[in-house]
Amino acid sequence: MKIQISKSILENVLIHAQPFLEKKDTSQITSHVFISASNGTLTLKATDYEIGFLVNTNNLNIIGDGSATANGKKFLDIVRILKDDMIDLELKGDNLHLSQSHSKFKLPIYSYNEFPEFPSYEGKNRISIDSHSLIESLKKITPAIDNNNPKFELNGALIDIKQNEINFASTDTRRLAVVTIPNNSSNELSIILPKKAIVEIQKLFFDDIELYYDDTNLIIHSNQYTFFTKLINGKFPEYSRIIPKNIANTLVLPKSLMIESIKQITTISTDLKITFLDNTITFESLSDDNIEAKTDITHTTGFSEPFTIAANSRYLLDFLNSINGTDFTIGLNENNLPFILSENNFKTIVMPIVI
Repeated sequence: MKIQISKSILENVLIHAQPFLEKKDTSQITSHVFISASNGTLTLKATDYEIGFLVNTNNLNIIGDGSATANGKKFLDIVRILKDDMIDLELKGDNLHLSQSHSKFKLPIYSYNEFPEFPSYEGKNRISIDSHSLIESLKKITPAIDNNNPKFELNGALIDIKQNEINFASTDTRRLAVVTIPNNSSNELSIILPKKAIVEIQKLFFDDIELYYDDTNLIIHSNQYTFFTKLINGKFPEYSRIIPKNIANTLVLPKSLMIESIKQITTISTDLKITFLDNTITFESLSDDNIEAKTDITHTTGFSEPFTIAANSRYLLDFLNSINGTDFTIGLNENNLPFILSENNFKTIVMPIVI
């Protein structure tokens, strides 16, 4: 294999490959990227077995076909320090040689035949979701995905495809986030994607995409990239049961003023108490020490008696920072029952702090 490729193109594909590499054990072939040059196209692959990434580019000069692997992190480290010019890559024996002007480097390779096979999307079932809807929906529910929960299904998000709608749902047991979009297909399906995969999908795909699945994998294909993730095997909680069916009090609130007030309280405490009065909403810190924070905004609520809820401020800010509009709706029942934050097709149900 012998190729010439610009630094900017090579650096870009190597940057995208980094999250897919095995980082802890560099003796594993999955710490390497796989590169193959043939028929005028360079293919680069990276995987840690759980998620995988493939990119093709024909913006290069292929002098000789061939395939190789190289440590993905070291490869990027070298490319980054080179000048913004063409780079020569050549496979010689058991090393991949990089050169540019007077600078020369070599990286040891593993046998490319041992690189893990990627699942093919050929012949797989297809899901109809456009890229914008997928990315926007995943972005809104990502903050509510749990981390390191012994129930593995909570470390991911559910894509629940029904006859007339598709629900994206995630929960960390203290809150539930749900986005609903129309379903243009008759397929019904429920799959759980791991959080790591969801984060990477948001970085990669902006163009038209095709989604395919089988019992173990979800594969996303676009003109430039192919991505796969292993699915989480488990049963996601019955999220529809958590959503309150009836709401006693509904208020439309200003997003910017709420964010500003909540952030003032978080300088003292992550937990806060919000009290709705007739024409005022007050915000107070809930702290074990004697430090206090308090602020208020003028807003007509319709409450004739004070109504108080307490909650983790992060849950409120995660929702507010994910919405696009200037207003949102809060649905309240009793102060010790879950309340709903909603805007258009996105809602977050929050378990309050009992005070």
